[in-house]
Amino acid sequence: MPRNTLKSLMPSPTRLRASGALDLLGEWVYAGNLWHLNRYSASMAFFVGLFIAFIPVPGQMLLAAIGAVAFRCNLPLSVGLVWITNPVTVPAIFFLAYSVGALIIDVPVENVEFAFSVEWFTQGMLMVWKPLVVGCLLCGLFFGCLGYFVVNVLWRIRVARQWKKRKRRRAQES
Repeated sequence: MPRNTLKSLMPSPTRLRASGALDLLGEWVYAGNLWHLNRYSASMAFFVGLFIAFIPVPGQMLLAAIGAVAFRCNLPLSVGLVWITNPVTVPAIFFLAYSVGALIIDVPVENVEFAFSVEWFTQGMLMVWKPLVVGCLLCGLFFGCLGYFVVNVLWRIRVARQWKKRKRRRAQES
């Protein structure tokens, strides 16, 4: 994973400190290890962010920040990755999770029509909550692990290419 590309996309802690955007959270959010970018912090941030993205609760960004602190990984990546589940993608993602959960606990996939109302959340969620929770946890684990390993492998490939390029350049200079 190109380190410079990721760094260019992330805000710097000094710029955020100057803006005061995160002052509500206290000084711990500016800890250096939460903003450092290396193979472990990037790949673990992908795991945390993608796992939390599949958890159907409000406050996913806060959960991702807590996960970043707990696993000592990159905070901006973890928090940013939860936006994979946004208003456009959430129906497809949660339907996938519901389908996986229904398959795992062996219940039929029902044609559930969603209505944004209190009545649907009290009645409709009773039908789908078990397969949805199981599916969300399994999909979160799967995609979190997939993200972790893909970033880890891409990072290693990038470093290996840089070493080979450096070795060739040094051989030409000698």
